[in-house]
Amino acid sequence: MHKDAYWKSKSIICNSSMKLLEDCYEEKKIDKTECETTEVDDTIKLADSLGITGTPAIILPDGRLRTGALPESELLDLIDGKK
Repeated sequence: MHKDAYWKSKSIICNSSMKLLEDCYEEKKIDKTECETTEVDDTIKLADSLGITGTPAIILPDGRLRTGALPESELLDLIDGKK
């Protein structure tokens, strides 16, 4: 996990802010926000229980798990069941 991913995720959730999420993707600085939430920890636990160890990750309709970035055409083929 990226060293700042945890606090950035919590800050985005605490503020319910798509703008903060977009700012993170654009590598803009965001302020650290503290709040009482278990959403990030719950998501990490769920991912661990499903064997997901990285992002991005997708569980396909047939139950297969794919991690890592994929070209658009390959992802669409997987979703459409062509692969």
